[in-house]
Amino acid sequence: MSTVSTSQGANVLRWSALAFGIFYGFSHQRTINSQNHAAHAQAEWKHKEDLIQKAKLEWKKKQNPSAFTKGDDGVVTDPEDKNFDLEAYLQKISADHAK
Repeated sequence: MSTVSTSQGANVLRWSALAFGIFYGFSHQRTINSQNHAAHAQAEWKHKEDLIQKAKLEWKKKQNPSAFTKGDDGVVTDPEDKNFDLEAYLQKISADHAK
């Protein structure tokens, strides 16, 4: 009779370990999924913030283009501007790198 109770105890232990493993697996997967969801939501929020900042900058450029195309020294840095001077721009860059 002692072998029967030993095998029953082993079966109870095996089934308990299996149930615990399944429970742990489901709870761990839920944790991983919630972390991935939070990271995805944060990345999406950051992307939206970046788009808003870019849109604000473009709107400011559209409203006052001269403030964004000329530097402090009056050199136009936007190559699409009609007043763009490549020589002055290159001299400005070389002077900035010489500092």
